[in-house]
Amino acid sequence: MLNMNSQHHPYADVNIALLTQHGKQRVIGPSLEKRLGCQVHHVDSYDTDQLGTFTRDIPRLGTQMESARKKAHLAIELSGMPCGLGSEGALIPDPYIGMAPWNLELIVFIDCLRDLEVVGMAQSHSNFHHRLIDAWSTLQSFAHKVGFPEQSLVVRPRSEHDHRILKGIDTWPALEAAFAWAVSSADNSLAFIETDGRAHANPLRMANIGMAATDLASKLASLCPACGTPGYWRVAHLEGLPCEACGTPTRETRAQVYGCLKCPHRETRAMNGTHRADPGCCNICNP
Repeated sequence: MLNMNSQHHPYADVNIALLTQHGKQRVIGPSLEKRLGCQVHHVDSYDTDQLGTFTRDIPRLGTQMESARKKAHLAIELSGMPCGLGSEGALIPDPYIGMAPWNLELIVFIDCLRDLEVVGMAQSHSNFHHRLIDAWSTLQSFAHKVGFPEQSLVVRPRSEHDHRILKGIDTWPALEAAFAWAVSSADNSLAFIETDGRAHANPLRMANIGMAATDLASKLASLCPACGTPGYWRVAHLEGLPCEACGTPTRETRAQVYGCLKCPHRETRAMNGTHRADPGCCNICNP
């Protein structure tokens, strides 16, 4: 795998547009610039909330990937630059037991000159929580639990479906005032409180976006050995890692397949430091 330093990379000194209005340039730009030698330019001349909001007052149309891709294309269109970046997050149930909040972040990179799309991804637990609250002391306890005021809050009167909303609350006086407004405006005297999912208001999300940017930078830094196209990365995995106890092939990964996004070049690589599977993963030893 050809992995050039930033001075000789195809994107060295290339201008790349990033569309965001929620501060994501702070964690995306440095990762790509350091690894590739490119110049990431912040574009904020489009209201990305029109593509959907975490607070659900504007529903997202299409999938998470489609939204990130749309932002990348808008970045190119608005800036006139040949390359664009779009970032989109999702707060979903965890992929293990489906009970805990989870955050999946995608960053789409589009290169119009090479007709190339590369996606960076990161995921981890989230602090997304919500609750109907009728007392200030209960709200104080909830706010401490979710990391307020570093983690901003959103307040609605009555229920999660109420269209009246206050976002980005990040001080105790502002929270107390918002709570008083919400309970006095609600016919059930309740306030619906939730963590603000927007990137600039959510430190855990911002950290995940940074990890997605690192993933994207690593992929773009990896060049195809045959044609030099950026984005030479894992495209498949091969099962069959033998059981440590009986030697029977298991469903555990024994090798990764790397491939180019433009040419047919493929390469199979054994897993580093992994030669045998745990017997607990074996259908013979642990049927």
